[in-house]
Amino acid sequence: MVSLVIIVALSVLAYFASQMRAAALAAGGATLRARPTFHGYLAFVVALLAGLVALALAGLTPALPALIAAPAAAAAGGIAVFLAVSPVLRARVIFEKIVLAVLILASAIAIFTTIGIVASVAVESLHFFQQVPMQSFLFGTDWSPTAPVPSFGFVPLLTGTLLITVIALTVAAPLGLLSAIYLAEYADLKTRAIAKPLLELLAGVPTVVLGFFAALTVAPFIKTAGAAMGFSIASESAMAAGLVMGMMIVPLISSLSDDVINAVPQAMRDGSYAMGATKSETIRKVVFPAALPGIVSAFILAISRAIGETMIVVMAAGLAPNLTFNPFAAVTTVTVQISAMLVGDQEFDSAKTLSAFALGLTLFLITLALNIYALRVVRKYKEHYA
Repeated sequence: MVSLVIIVALSVLAYFASQMRAAALAAGGATLRARPTFHGYLAFVVALLAGLVALALAGLTPALPALIAAPAAAAAGGIAVFLAVSPVLRARVIFEKIVLAVLILASAIAIFTTIGIVASVAVESLHFFQQVPMQSFLFGTDWSPTAPVPSFGFVPLLTGTLLITVIALTVAAPLGLLSAIYLAEYADLKTRAIAKPLLELLAGVPTVVLGFFAALTVAPFIKTAGAAMGFSIASESAMAAGLVMGMMIVPLISSLSDDVINAVPQAMRDGSYAMGATKSETIRKVVFPAALPGIVSAFILAISRAIGETMIVVMAAGLAPNLTFNPFAAVTTVTVQISAMLVGDQEFDSAKTLSAFALGLTLFLITLALNIYALRVVRKYKEHYA
């Protein structure tokens, strides 16, 4: 931490020193190929990158070499640019090339990290499918990995995941979208300033707290209400988990949709009003179609969040891998079983443990297919309403 502060301080010092030297040359009548500001930017970036690289390389050594090497590298980089400041130095071109290289490196790291994650999961999944036939995994209807004769049928887990996700979206989609339309188009500034932060505050509630709420309040209420109407409802049900999960993703849909709706140019609304359309007609026929690509993206993110949720399902829906479409029955999801398979002391080469990787890979492929389909929808409407 001390080294990082020193590196930043030296980089700032290099910025001002190089900028002042370039400004002095310009004041003396020299014609610079870049403005003095870019000379300062170049010195700052070179000093900062040199210090960070040295800090990273010295991270495997004791603290004292890192404390010395990183600031020394930052100072050397700043001094090198300071001495190189001259009328012929193409500071802007060099600075932009360095920034472009940093952006490419950041993108490459993200891409290769994703490739590495998928590859590692795929390799372990292949080990699993060497022990369990892929056909019995994908189309099997019984999930009992701890039974004397274990069974690894994926269908009950997929059914439970889709059931809870559909319930969550049934709750979150109308609430999130309608609240976004209200905040963007109907609410005054004072109401919006109060309502939007309060709505987004729900997104900061830990999922374990929502799980407690689902298990201690929502699930007993659903069971009691069902018993009063003569229905037999499990104490842990997909309905309880789906309702609370829907409330969890309402802020995600609302906030993103609100931002997208506000991004629609006001000129489109004014043109609609000029043609005699009412406010509701303008929202339905102009604003909503123009914002649809962003709204679809918000829904996809919400679906991904719902599919990946674990804690609420564990506490409210249970761990029973039941193949059912009954929302009042206990079910489980793919992510819950992944966590269950990796808890405790497990043999890493056993089919039980390796099944977690097969579940992860299958869930990744399903989510990928969903995202590809959503991107096609987004591209279609972007072309139409661009």
